[in-house]
Amino acid sequence: MKKFILPLLLILTVGMLAAVESEPSAMVGYVKYDCIVGLNLLALPMDQGYGLASDIGLQYTGITDAISYFDPITQDWSTAVDLGGFWDNDFTVGNGSVLLMYAYSPFSFYSIGNMYANNASYNFLTGLNTAMVPLNRIDIASASQVGMEIGSDAVSYFDASAQDWSTAVDLGGFWDNEFSLTIASPFLVYSYSDMTWPATAAKRSNIRSSK
Repeated sequence: MKKFILPLLLILTVGMLAAVESEPSAMVGYVKYDCIVGLNLLALPMDQGYGLASDIGLQYTGITDAISYFDPITQDWSTAVDLGGFWDNDFTVGNGSVLLMYAYSPFSFYSIGNMYANNASYNFLTGLNTAMVPLNRIDIASASQVGMEIGSDAVSYFDASAQDWSTAVDLGGFWDNEFSLTIASPFLVYSYSDMTWPATAAKRSNIRSSK
């Protein structure tokens, strides 16, 4: 579950009424991801000053010793591991990073701080990619909406309770196993082309609507 500080959500809502692609506010807020024992998928929607996965790991010492990101080039997860204070295979994190974290006990992961100067954007490669619903896209409410915008027929979320992926699939206009999404929701999606999301998708939508 994710929880947003009320002032942040109100500002985002007002911004949405003006324009979906409005500029981010400098408002301080937070997003909370409730994690259970095992793997958990989360994201970094707020600017906390983290530069490396180890920065996060050191803050949660005793709770996690393994943080992963999905590498669309290799189509596999790459994991930073705590080897007693030294994090092997450390990697950079930033605006909207999607992470898979192993927890040894239940805890709440907070992404708290200022909003980034720019909304999260993702360079998808053909194949599987991870992303988070950007904070300015409060119009996004479902997996099917993301799939249709990207041109994908498969969007997944990580079900921590089952420790497995659950996938919404387009069966010719009907999305089987549909699930809801909100701002800051992390997900896994299959892209059939290299593209930038949501910028490329927005340009496609504008071209279609102008015809």
